[in-house]
Amino acid sequence: MSSLRMTSDLRRQLILGAAKRCFARHGYTGTTTKSVAAAAAISEALLFKHFPSKAALYAEILSDECEADPAFMELLEREPSTATLVELIRGMVEHFLQIADGPDQEEAQRLRLMATSHLDDGEFARVLYAKIDTLIGAVFVASFERAIAAGDARPCAGDPLNLFWFAHHAVMTVALTRLPATPCLAYGEAKDLERQLCEFLLRGIGLNDAAIASHLGRDVAADANQTAIAESA
Repeated sequence: MSSLRMTSDLRRQLILGAAKRCFARHGYTGTTTKSVAAAAAISEALLFKHFPSKAALYAEILSDECEADPAFMELLEREPSTATLVELIRGMVEHFLQIADGPDQEEAQRLRLMATSHLDDGEFARVLYAKIDTLIGAVFVASFERAIAAGDARPCAGDPLNLFWFAHHAVMTVALTRLPATPCLAYGEAKDLERQLCEFLLRGIGLNDAAIASHLGRDVAADANQTAIAESA
């Protein structure tokens, strides 16, 4: 009798499917590579040939979720530009603020895991940072370079990708202060906080005020124009 050998890609997808079920049922802490291997009907050694750790498994699942988000993928596929750079920062701010404001406990747990990982061995955070870099890093750097060429941003003396990480760390910390039922710090109205945080981060990465007003203020300007038209009618 001949047996069909499962392709590496198919085996990988079956492992990810089993891991998703385990993480959904038991959470990150309660899931082990042994339990994932059992759910996938393979040995733990075979699982490690595809994923070196539980953190790598979890990061791959998050990456798949991001790639399944049409709005996120549309943003990453845009032409690099100042506008794309602003939307990347705005999207990051919205994402982190929604973690604290929304009912999605899974997202809140991920944020807690990131914070804990920095105080522990750092494995979980390292793997997630690597995935974020793969998804967003090149788009950020290319858009930042276009912004400099357009006169919308000042050149960076060091690694431009560091500017993205500085922005990421800042907004992640803001989200952590708002994560408990009683926030550690009251920033004021959420809408004002989002705007303030976007402006702070965009100035920090080097955009000038004119570029920020032009791209970040587009929605505000549109609303103002509609009001003016309505009042003059």
